[in-house]
Amino acid sequence: MTQSITAVYTAHGKATGGREGTASAGNQNLTLSTPKQLGGAGGDGTNPEELFAMGYAACFIGALKFVGGRDKVAVPADTSIESSVGIGPIPAGFGIEVELKVSLPGVDAAVADKLIEEAHKVCPYSNATRGNINVNLIRV
Repeated sequence: MTQSITAVYTAHGKATGGREGTASAGNQNLTLSTPKQLGGAGGDGTNPEELFAMGYAACFIGALKFVGGRDKVAVPADTSIESSVGIGPIPAGFGIEVELKVSLPGVDAAVADKLIEEAHKVCPYSNATRGNINVNLIRV
């Protein structure tokens, strides 16, 4: 079931030419290229999976900070996430999978695990993908 929201911010972007074109949002203007593994030429451009990986990682750190503030747990300034987005065929076309390697330096392992679990409940990317793709969360 889809939940309605009252948007407090709306981002806008534009893509032209698909995976071999360009994309822009805010002050970013990017050249896109298709990876060789997907039948493209490769090249120096980025691709939708890389953009998704960056966005999910940044958003998840925001969720960690939200949960940390709510639960009175300090989230270190050098918290980082290495994200991976895989793409491959499924019966109806293509699907993706995500792995987030979460680093919370200096945070007790049990506390970090709880923060990650709670952040996964509130992160908009997690909520958008829940039940649709595999998301593997790893504390490093």
